[in-house]
Order: sequence, then structure tokens, then C-alpha cells
Amino acid sequence: MHLSELDFHLPSDLIATEPLDQRDRSRLLLIDRAASEYTDSSFSQLPDLLHPGDVLVVNNTKVFPARLLGRSETGASVEIFLVQEREDKNWTALARPARRLPPGRSISFGEELSGTIVERFDDGQVIISFKTDTPIEEAIERFGRTPLPPYIKRDRDAIDRDRERYQTVYAQSSGAIAAPTAGLHFTPQMFELLRGQGVEIVEITLHVGYGTFEPVKVEDLADHRVQGERYEVNADAAQTLSNAKDDGRRIIAVGTTTTRTLESVYGKFGRFEASSGLAELTVLPGYRFQAIDGLLTNFHLPKSSLLALVSTFGGHELIMKSYRHAVAAGYRFYSYGDCMLIT
Repeated sequence: MHLSELDFHLPSDLIATEPLDQRDRSRLLLIDRAASEYTDSSFSQLPDLLHPGDVLVVNNTKVFPARLLGRSETGASVEIFLVQEREDKNWTALARPARRLPPGRSISFGEELSGTIVERFDDGQVIISFKTDTPIEEAIERFGRTPLPPYIKRDRDAIDRDRERYQTVYAQSSGAIAAPTAGLHFTPQMFELLRGQGVEIVEITLHVGYGTFEPVKVEDLADHRVQGERYEVNADAAQTLSNAKDDGRRIIAVGTTTTRTLESVYGKFGRFEASSGLAELTVLPGYRFQAIDGLLTNFHLPKSSLLALVSTFGGHELIMKSYRHAVAAGYRFYSYGDCMLIT
């Protein structure tokens, strides 16, 4: 498949830059792969769309405030977007403006947190070391800001009002630089309704990293690879998933990150097994899904690896037709937008 086949026209006014007042009031497009059709619905109807015995799998990663605003020793404003902590305790990060941050340049983020550029790369990434009198996690929590997608504009000095809403209600394990956005629709009340009708809820962890959102820079999708992301599936989750698979019950993944985790584990072991490590699977056309039977997901960027995964699962023609319908029907797109359930 060529990258251009994942393109579609999206009016800018359909990009959701603010969350709804209530998480579970989003619209939902129901996609039936067997019938090759779609139906307009709402997320509040999810209990009617799932079956007793279904297993709903969510990603309980927690977004940490990875966006640091500071000033270099020259007085220039600097933005550091933390990507991942390294084994040497330094961090890989995206820097802006990177060209003005040579190795050795120091940056102040506050009275108790400063950093020094260790290495700079041509793609805008840097390696930065931090100096703080408190544990680095506490310092980042204090001085960092929610790492919103670049299309969501916020005033630099505004209170970080997204810290609560750009986070799932079940987030537990800190380590993601972006939210698993399909999970943003859920409320505790929705989980109660689902459990009450016999749907099992399973939590796994995949720390969403830069690889999920890295732009696809090749026309031939076969040449693209998504960077590995850290995951963990515990023994209870693996057992519940294995039981569902043995019983022929449906496994519904909430989000592409959950899908990548489950498919990576199943592909590696030939079954669901308690494990942790790097999920390195890149789902491209031709991939045969083994782990999941359904996918709840938001609407993704044109020409993205996420849209490639969704179109591979749902069928390229049906998914692109569904996206065109969503545009015509005024669905809200991207992180704070509406969702689709593909079964």
C-alpha cells in the first residue's frame, strides 16, 4: 500500500481541540466488517453494542507532564519534550529550537530543575541530563506540563487545565508521553454498566512513545517501522485473555496501543502470556490479526501508522468510506474527538 491511499480531506473545524463537558457523550460510528456497513451511534450506547462474555481490554498507562518550558543560558525560550529516560539516567527529548542548543548548553526550568544538553541530532532530538535536589520524577511532575498534540494550542502561561482530561480515569502506570485516547471516553459509571451485563474488563500497559506518532516519511508503507514501546501484561490479564480465546469469546481492544500490545504478545508466544518488554510490531496491510476480535478507536490523522493499523483491521475500503462519512456527518476528530467501534 502507498501512503497516499491513507489520505482524506479533513476540514480544520472538525479537529477537536477541547474535550466535551462529559467524557461519555461522544458520538460513535459502529462498523460491521462482515456486513461491510456502518451505523451512527453514541458512546453511551456501548453496553448495548457489546455482548455478555466479551473481554474489553484497556491500556492503563498514565501520561506524565513531559513538556518542559525553560530558558537557556543565553536567555532564549526553550521547549523540551521528554521522550524516554535512558539507562544512564539521561533523557532522550525533542527540543525546540534544537539548532540553538549545542552540546554543553544549560537550560533552567525553575529554581530546582536545570538541564544540560549532552548531544544533539539532526532530527531535532537531543540527549539532556538534569540536575535537581529532588527525585527527577517529582521535579518533572512539578515543572512539567501536559504534552498535548501540536494541533491543540494553549497559551504558554495558561493553567494546565488538560492535566485531568488528557488522561483516562483508569490511568495508573506513569510513563506515556501521550494518552491512549480511545480510553478518554470512559467513566467509572460506564465500567459499572459494562460489568453489570457480563463484560470483563482487563488492564494491560503500553507506555505510548514517540513511535506511535512519528510521521510516516516513506511512500511505500512496507518501508515504515514503528519504534518499540514498553509494555507489560500481568499474569491475571494473560489468564483472562487466554480463557476468552479458549471459549471463543470476543476480545475488544480499546485503542491502537492496546491492539499493538496484544498482537505483539500473541505473535511472540503464540498465546497470551504474562510478559514485559518492547512491543515492536508494525501493523501494515497484509497483517493477519490473531489476538483481537474488535477495536474501539478514535479517528486518526491522514497518512499515519495508526490509520494504517485501523484500515488493516477493518478493511481499507470500508474504513476509508467510513472516514468520508464521518467527515460529512460532522464527527469530531483526533484525541479529544469521537470514536468508532469496529467488530
